[in-house]
Amino acid sequence: MKRKPFLLLALFFLPLGFASRGGENQPDYTGVRIKKFPLAMQAWTYRRFSFLEAVEKTKALGIRYLQAYPGQLLSKEDKKTRFDHNLTDEQIRGIRQALDQVGVEVVSYGVVDCGRDEASMRRVFNFARKMGIHIIVTEPQDGDFPVLERLVQEYDIQVAIHNHPEPSRYAKPETVLEKIRGLDWRIGACADTGHWMRGSRIPVEALRLLSGRIIDVHLKDRSDFSTGQGIDDVPFGSGRANIRDVLAELTLQNYGGYLTIEYENEAEALTPEPAIRAGVNFLRRVTYYEDYEEILSRSRGRYSKHGWNHYGPGHFELDEKEGILKSQGGMGLLWYSAKKYRDFILELEYRCAELNTNSGVFLRVPSVPTSDDYVYYCFEVQINDAGRGIHQTGAIYDAQPPLVNAARPTGEWNHLKITFQGKTLRVELNGQLVVDWQAEPRGKVKDFAEEGYIGLQNHDSLSPVYFRNIFVKELKPRE
Repeated sequence: MKRKPFLLLALFFLPLGFASRGGENQPDYTGVRIKKFPLAMQAWTYRRFSFLEAVEKTKALGIRYLQAYPGQLLSKEDKKTRFDHNLTDEQIRGIRQALDQVGVEVVSYGVVDCGRDEASMRRVFNFARKMGIHIIVTEPQDGDFPVLERLVQEYDIQVAIHNHPEPSRYAKPETVLEKIRGLDWRIGACADTGHWMRGSRIPVEALRLLSGRIIDVHLKDRSDFSTGQGIDDVPFGSGRANIRDVLAELTLQNYGGYLTIEYENEAEALTPEPAIRAGVNFLRRVTYYEDYEEILSRSRGRYSKHGWNHYGPGHFELDEKEGILKSQGGMGLLWYSAKKYRDFILELEYRCAELNTNSGVFLRVPSVPTSDDYVYYCFEVQINDAGRGIHQTGAIYDAQPPLVNAARPTGEWNHLKITFQGKTLRVELNGQLVVDWQAEPRGKVKDFAEEGYIGLQNHDSLSPVYFRNIFVKELKPRE
């Protein structure tokens, strides 16, 4: 068949990566429930201002975290001092006091040249430790990696390799991946979506290539690919970076770092706030878990059971990197002791190891469990694919059967959404409504409280259950 000229022309002008995009390998991002990522500001956004002015402007935008860069004027009053790793201890203490007063934290530093010898690199790491910084963004030479690997282990500070566009050595994500492969997990990538676009690379494809090794993200959207006339940074969601897919991919990767906003539109360098606000509003609109709290907490890319306690036999193991709980033994209860909930939406994912895996999600546990009596004064959303009726997956255990069997095959992850408002208890399993019930004492439940703790059951040692992505959204009580 003869090709039409306009089709050939379109293929010729596609950015690198589009033509190789196989539909069978392209993830479907439409159904991804996008997580809420903490936002940071790259101080380069305020390169026309001093560091302390950048701090104030970041705070005014409602952003608590900042990535500093070396060489920025420290304050508009002091025309000599620059923010960098050569500051004195006294100056560092003064900066930290100023940050504490406004409630902004410098969490990362770069892009910085760490030097070619250990003494130079150690100076940067010592500065980061004193400032409370836990990510250093840099573009090292090949010979720097052995020393950097020793230092990230010694200081427990991460190093993120940044991708300036060509002629930078790290313009291609393949190069970054090659250099960090096999190194300590604290050495990874700083993914700059805007610079990839300058080099005609599709951001989401580059992110997929670096999956599992992304430490920081410089989030940018641009009006188009390459660097032609009129192509520039634009508010998130209004350019061609496909920011929603970027966030979806980061969600699928369980990315645990910051979305560092770096707005480089030179025409708006003095007044970037309107574009930043518009972009942040877009992020909020597409973030499924925007108003939720993730109650299996994570800090610096590592999960912990902080705020959780266990009652009874057995326990839950936690994969601190992936954030997956695995039940061991039983019968016991892992309950979130940090807070009682009254009206709420609870969303989580679970996976059964066997068809007869038996577990459940407990709602409004009225008090600290000291005996097994708690099961008579709260409700359990059942997990048991081998059960029937009031003991089947999705049921309110011993009280209300599910409307349909919506569980996925054994071994697959399932999504539970539980809404408890007043006495109305709704359970959605994998997007299907399985319970819509006015709660009342029934079956083993003698009575139930208006508020209580959330708990996860480990039932026995034969068929473990796995939990992940545990989010709670508090609701206003119905009048």
